[in-house]
Formats: sequence, C-alpha cells, structure tokens
Amino acid sequence: MEATMKSQSEKDLTCCPEFDPTPWNEKLFVWEHKNFIKDRVFTLFYMPVNFGSVVKRLNKVVTKSEAVIPDWICLSDHTSKWNMDIYLAVDKEIPGEENVTLHGKYFSKVYEGPFKDTEKWCNDFENIVKSKGLTSSKKYMWYTTCPKCAKKYGKNYVVIIGQVG
Repeated sequence: MEATMKSQSEKDLTCCPEFDPTPWNEKLFVWEHKNFIKDRVFTLFYMPVNFGSVVKRLNKVVTKSEAVIPDWICLSDHTSKWNMDIYLAVDKEIPGEENVTLHGKYFSKVYEGPFKDTEKWCNDFENIVKSKGLTSSKKYMWYTTCPKCAKKYGKNYVVIIGQVG
C-alpha cells in the first residue's frame, strides 16, 4: 500500500510532511516483510518524554545509510506507562540498528483531534474491526505529524494500524 505523501527528499520540508488521510482510512492491506528499525522512547504515564530526540537519531541513521522512510511511517507501541517502542519504516536493513520485519494482514483507520481522545479512538477501532468480522491482535499508533506541524496544518491526524485476523 502506498500513501500519497510528499517525498522524503523534498528540500522545502521544514519538519513533517502534510498527511493525506485518504489512502489510510478504513483500509485492509497486507504487509509482507515490511522493514522497520525499532527503538524505545521513555514515557511518563504514557506521555512520551524523549520522542523527538529518538526520532532525530533514527533519521540521522537512515540518512547516513542512504535509506528511505516509506510514507514517513513511524509506528508507536505503548508497552507500559514507562515505555513506548517505535518502529520507523525503512526500505532496507540498517546496520547497527534493531531491524524488525512485520508481515500479515492489517487494518488502518484515521482519526483526527486531540490526543486525549486516544481511548475513544481505540474503542471505535475495535468496534469497526469487529463489525467487519475480524479481530485485532496488535495495535500500533501512527502519529503522522509532530505537534508543531499539526498546528501548522490545522489537523492532528493519528492512524491506528492493527494486525487483524
């Protein structure tokens, strides 16, 4: 699945590319050997503390490796109140990093609004998945822009991507 987003290489990009929700809203797709590099973010009661610095480090590693971040996908997995694993999509393995491959059937749903609505979004996501006769075994959050860019674009899109069966 390919989203229609600006290329990572565009020089006029000050931070996050503007997100087009259409290709990701209520879509069922299959990932076969989708490459990611994994890192961890410290959270305080689920609120990320060092997310920006971790993403900047990963971006430097990707740039140095001459890799590409397809669709600018960066998935978050809140594993506890104190930790969030992040998975940054890459087009090839990156030496020295924790390389992870995801495969399977996934369903995505786009939400827009303040982060305080996350619980409501997750409940809605589960209801939609269930209404399609599916079950989700693992959910990831894709925060499509940083708070500064969400303000700049006037939209705070968050995509829930769940592995389904």
